[in-house]
Amino acid sequence: MSEQTLKPGIDRRTFLRATAAVGAGLILAPNILRGQTPRHSNDLNIALLGAGAQGQVLLNACLKIPNLRFKAVCDIWAAYHLKRCVNLLQKYGHSANAYEDYRDMLAKEKDLDAVLIATPDFWHGRHAMASLEAGLHVYCEKEMSNNLQDARNMVLAARRSGKLMQVGHQRRSNPRYLHCYQKLLREAKILGRLTTAKGQWNRAVQPDLGWPKKEAVPPTVLAKYGFSSMHQFRNWRWYRGLGGGPIVDLGSHQIDIFNWFLNATPTSVIASGGTDYYDPKTHEWYDTVMAIYEYDLPEGKVRAHYQTLTTNSSEGYFENFLGDQGTLQISESGSRGSIYREPAAPDWEKWVSTGYLKAPKEEKKADTGVVLDVRETVAPPSHELPVTFNDLYHKPHLENFFDAIRGKAKLNCDHDVGYETAVTVLKVNEAVESGRRIEFKPNEFHV
Repeated sequence: MSEQTLKPGIDRRTFLRATAAVGAGLILAPNILRGQTPRHSNDLNIALLGAGAQGQVLLNACLKIPNLRFKAVCDIWAAYHLKRCVNLLQKYGHSANAYEDYRDMLAKEKDLDAVLIATPDFWHGRHAMASLEAGLHVYCEKEMSNNLQDARNMVLAARRSGKLMQVGHQRRSNPRYLHCYQKLLREAKILGRLTTAKGQWNRAVQPDLGWPKKEAVPPTVLAKYGFSSMHQFRNWRWYRGLGGGPIVDLGSHQIDIFNWFLNATPTSVIASGGTDYYDPKTHEWYDTVMAIYEYDLPEGKVRAHYQTLTTNSSEGYFENFLGDQGTLQISESGSRGSIYREPAAPDWEKWVSTGYLKAPKEEKKADTGVVLDVRETVAPPSHELPVTFNDLYHKPHLENFFDAIRGKAKLNCDHDVGYETAVTVLKVNEAVESGRRIEFKPNEFHV
C-alpha cells in the first residue's frame, strides 16, 4: 500500500500508525482503511489461517466464489506471506485484518463464520480445535494432522462444538470423481468385481525452497511457532515432527480415493521406503515410498499399490481401479480419465446410451496377418469420461463446505472421513520404519 491509495478522510498520521503495526506483528490493514459494503444474508465472513503456497491456492479458489468476505488473514511471515495476501485481497475489494498470532485473530474477530486452515500439518490440531471452540466452522487442509492423537482431538472438538469441519481431500468434490463413484462404480458396477487398485504421484528432483534473505522471519518468531530455522520453516514437509513426508503430502490425496472408491478401509499395509537420494539431515522423511494395502470386500480381496517418488516424474499422478470387466484410470489432471472394457465383458453400449460413457474412438489398425506372440492380446477400446472439469481443483470442495454451512449440502469429507484417511496414510510411515506388515483393527478408524 502507498500513501496514494489512502481513502479520503484518512490522514498521514493514521496511515503511518497502521503500517507501523507490520513490524510489530500486530493487526495490519485495519477496517478503517477501507469502506465496508453491507453484509447480505447469504454472505459468509471467513478468515485464512496460513497464507503460504497452499493458503494461496485456497485463496485463489475462494476469489472465484461469490458471497464470501475475507475479514482476516493470519500468518507468521508478516513481511512476505501476510503482506502479499492482504494486498491481493485489497485488490479484490476485501478488507482483511492481518495477524501474526492465531489467538489474537480468534479473540478480536467477532463476526467470523468460518476459518480456512492451510498451516503446516503439526499446527492443524491446535488451529482447528481453537477455531471450533471459538464457534467457527473449519476447512482444514489435509492431512488432518501429522499425528493421530491430534487428529482424534480434532474429531472430538468438532463433535463438541456442533460446527462443521471439512478436510481438504478435494477430489471428493471433483465432478469427474463423483461421476465415476456414483454412476460407474456404485450404479453400473461397470468394472465387475474389483480386484486391484494402483496409484502414484511421481515428481522430479526439486531444490529445497529458499527465501528472500532480507525478509526472513525473525529467529524469535520462528522459535515461538516451533521452527529452528528458516530452512525448516520453508521446508517443513521434510522434517519429522512437522510434516509426514511425501507419502502424507502427496499420497494422502490418492490413498483417500482407495478408501472412497472401494467403500472400505484396509485390513493391512506393508511398505518399503527410505531417504535414498536427498540429504537425511534436511530431508528426515523418506523420499521414496512404495506401499501395498489389502482390502476385504464382500466380493473378495482387493490389493492396492501406491508409490510416491521424488526423484523422477515418470507418468505423473493418477489412480487406476481394475476389475474383471474393465479398468478405470482417473487423475485430478483433466488430461486423464478413461475406462477400458475387457474383451470378455458384457457390451457397454447401454452405458454409452445413458451418457455414463462416451463412445470409444474408432481406431483402424493394419492387419498384417502375423501373430507376434501367442500371449499377446488386443488392447481394449478406450471410453472417455463424459464429465469435464477445467476449473481450479479446490473450488468445488470449498463450495461444498460453504453450501454445507448455509444448510444447502452435506459435507463431502467431514472430520470422520478425514480421520479414516489419516489412519490409513500415517500407518505407512510406521510400516516403513518397522519393516513389517501393519494390521488394522476396524475400531482404529473411528473415534
